[in-house]
Amino acid sequence: MIFAYNKEQVGDILMVILEDTKDIKRQVERKGKIARVYSIENKKTLAWNIFDVSSLISISGNGQVFLSQSDIDLLNNEFEKEGFSEKLEATQEPVFVVGQIVDIVSHPDSDHLNICQVKIGNDKTVQIVAGAPNAKVGLKTIVALPGAMMPSGALIFQGKLRGQDSFGMMCSPRELDLPNAPQKRGIIELSEDAIVGDAFDVSKHWH
Repeated sequence: MIFAYNKEQVGDILMVILEDTKDIKRQVERKGKIARVYSIENKKTLAWNIFDVSSLISISGNGQVFLSQSDIDLLNNEFEKEGFSEKLEATQEPVFVVGQIVDIVSHPDSDHLNICQVKIGNDKTVQIVAGAPNAKVGLKTIVALPGAMMPSGALIFQGKLRGQDSFGMMCSPRELDLPNAPQKRGIIELSEDAIVGDAFDVSKHWH
């Protein structure tokens, strides 16, 4: 689940995004402060909009926000009061982490994409399909995991690229909206002492 809030641009509305909905025909049902966005075809819930959310929880931010478990519990109580049986779950944190490429093979159906195995923790490796020209085994970079919202507003979900599973995205400095980002293609290259699995910290990881 991706939680997003931007009172200045959108109003006092918490948006809860469950999956990419751009190609799905949608319908909305609203009960009280809660609106459920669902697929017309199969009735599957795609997103929630929670109106006047600051009357329910203390919230601030501009873009992706992360809620405490107590906030989630309060919102779920509101869901239950309005007759919705589904429940919200806290977003995985962090969603931007240091990763290290440990294996690369060429994509069988592309002349510019690679299938990368990227270590994001002591015991966790994910597959990411990427076209970065500077990707190489051993490189440490910043990975946006499923459940992340990029500074541009783009959402990161598990998906497929040319038939191959991809569980996130390795980020360029421009995609992370970093100051003085070079105007060239390529993922961010971290120093060798960056610790795999650490949460992305601009002050620590970008100079």
